[in-house]
Amino acid sequence: MSDDAAEEFDSKQFLTTVPHKPGVYRMLGMDNKILYVGKAKDLKNRVSSYFRSNLVNSRIWSMVKQIQNIRITLTDTEAEALLLESNLIKKHQPRYNILLRDDKGYPYIYVSAHEYPRVQFHRGGKKSKGQYFGPYPSSGAVRETLNHLQKLFQMRQCEDSYFANRSRPCLQYQIKRCTAPCTHEISVDDYQIGVNHTVKFLQGKSEIIINDLVKQMDQAASRLDYEKAAECRDQIANLRKISQQQYISGAKGDVDVIALQLASKVASIQVLTIRGGNNLGNKNFFPKLPSMDVNEGEIISSFIAQYYHSRKIPSQLLLSHIPDDKDALSDMLSLKAERKIKLSYKTRGERTRWVDMASRNALHALQTNLSSKAGMQKRLLALQDELNLEYIPARMECFDISHTQGEATVASCVVFGADGAVKSEYRRYNISGITPGDDYAAMKQALQRRFKKVQKGEAKLPDILFIDGGKGQVTQALDVIQALHISGVDVIGITKGEGRKADLDTLTIGKNRIELDPHSSALHLIQQIRDEAHRFAITGHRQRRQKARTRSPLEEIAGLGPKRRQTLLKQFGGMRAITIASIDELSKVSGISRQLAEKIYNVFHGK
Repeated sequence: MSDDAAEEFDSKQFLTTVPHKPGVYRMLGMDNKILYVGKAKDLKNRVSSYFRSNLVNSRIWSMVKQIQNIRITLTDTEAEALLLESNLIKKHQPRYNILLRDDKGYPYIYVSAHEYPRVQFHRGGKKSKGQYFGPYPSSGAVRETLNHLQKLFQMRQCEDSYFANRSRPCLQYQIKRCTAPCTHEISVDDYQIGVNHTVKFLQGKSEIIINDLVKQMDQAASRLDYEKAAECRDQIANLRKISQQQYISGAKGDVDVIALQLASKVASIQVLTIRGGNNLGNKNFFPKLPSMDVNEGEIISSFIAQYYHSRKIPSQLLLSHIPDDKDALSDMLSLKAERKIKLSYKTRGERTRWVDMASRNALHALQTNLSSKAGMQKRLLALQDELNLEYIPARMECFDISHTQGEATVASCVVFGADGAVKSEYRRYNISGITPGDDYAAMKQALQRRFKKVQKGEAKLPDILFIDGGKGQVTQALDVIQALHISGVDVIGITKGEGRKADLDTLTIGKNRIELDPHSSALHLIQQIRDEAHRFAITGHRQRRQKARTRSPLEEIAGLGPKRRQTLLKQFGGMRAITIASIDELSKVSGISRQLAEKIYNVFHGK
């Protein structure tokens, strides 16, 4: 595009025709190709801003130089303008807009109106009689749920034509994924019990099903039908495990949770879909960002407008960031849905947990995306720049300590190189001979064992040694390295932010504490390494603790007597399910208070 061609567009003359009214503008380049679509409360002021002589953004200036024409469409309100803008962006995919690459349909689970109902994946119109559950965020979420339902209630998922022509049970019956209603291996009434349980599960009423199964288990045991009792026990355990993942406490009605993480000019957006208190799953998006600089509010606003272009809009959206033009966005969604849509970005209590969970998942997806070979190189360069290093780190190690009130202390060492994690060189150290709970002594012992091998030439020296902790842990590391006369390694501590918020993490280098930009790709790399060290440490600690215990951990919990232990085991179907249950799940059991549930949870998850 030459400068002469760009001058053919007379911006001054055009601006005299633009009114001070809401609407949408389309910037056109060569061959009337749409470069950018925007909306404005005041078209005159907004369009004029692109042609100021003091325009500082070089990327916007590059786009403006390509403009051959501008077309405007007037609307009555800013909300109508936003709706039209999202439709045009979805249709034309302009180069300089934030673009969401996504399919338009969304799937449901369908329970047919049949004598022996079929449970199946469904996408499209709801023409057939029966019950529809959803929408789910992705086909993967539907298939995962259908897989759970097969294991739990053994409902048929085969086509009606296949069902009608069976003369003997298929393989699904043999592997206990179906009760073979096609050959009448189960009565209509018994099959209907499974159908009722399936519907209740999809409605988020898992507790009702569990109570029914507990009664069936006790009845079977009383008549010495131990095989049936064992089946009920296994169903309870599986249902507890699945419902723990599915149910969102305190979520009423239909809610979507949308969280954004931004780093290295890459945006990661996580959507949690909640319907009737049921977590129907999550999906991550990486919208294409324009070459122009954009902020979080603009990204999340554009995403929401395009995401709900062809989707049913829930009554409330929980957001991690305040969207640009939030009032207009809310009005636009309400106009499209023909009912009031609430945008919440200052959540409290229980709902804050779900925004935090979505944010963590978005961050994880972003880190995974950036940890590709190319992404890793960019982050290493950013780390060199942020920390003023004279080299690009080739080997980084991180140490962390894990224990439960001083019991079974384990230290971890993870290794990262130019291509990411080097798992073959991970190491764990079982700590002994220290005062229980003394993290400094534990760190010192682990570092001595590690760096004595470096001193002997039996292990590689890292360029950077990260320590999960602050000044005290860093001091221990420096003392060990100096005592062993080792040089050439930089020691950096990373301290968790207040409330364990990742964007408040700080670094300790020597006696100084520094803060990096929350969006810094260097900080995200350090956090990824720290989190991996923590995961590796706590896994080793749990394994060691489990081996050391010869009696049930439940017997060690004050206030949890024999009757309550028996109730717990019945409700969860065994010890394994209890160890992975959340505090909310534990407190639902009769006789288990919230305080006692926290004690039980801390025994299996405490650090």
